[in-house]
Amino acid sequence: MNEQDIQLDDKKQIVSMRLNNADRLSVRAAAARLFVRESELYRFAVHHLLHRLNPLLEERNAGSDLLPLFMEFREELNIHLGLKKNQLFKIFNGKNTSPDKFVAMSDIELLLLPHHAVRQRLLQTPDAAASKHANTDLWLENYLLQKYQIEPIREIILE
Repeated sequence: MNEQDIQLDDKKQIVSMRLNNADRLSVRAAAARLFVRESELYRFAVHHLLHRLNPLLEERNAGSDLLPLFMEFREELNIHLGLKKNQLFKIFNGKNTSPDKFVAMSDIELLLLPHHAVRQRLLQTPDAAASKHANTDLWLENYLLQKYQIEPIREIILE
């Protein structure tokens, strides 16, 4: 980056977004409770979200590297972004040149299904039997972690 690019990066940009009234009122109330301006709360929210989405921003992450992120945000991404299975397939496998990181379409579909349908699909998947759990989210997570040999998303603390 040259000096001019750095100067441009330091400037704040105005961004417009559409929010429903309930969200706008919630932001206003939270900002008032925190004794900050609404704009500071919006910047905090964007910064926090980008920090959590960081694996998606790193070009080296592809295929199964992205599964923990999508497992964590599964419901939020489905509800708020309305991602389709073909979009997710491109996100996971579009830049993937390594066959060992390829994510199968059947597993991508599991990320989009409602809980009851995920449970039914896992019951019909022979490889999922070994990781069966009463909690469907944990069952899905364990199945995908084992299948793609991924480190757990969170540590389980036994007391």
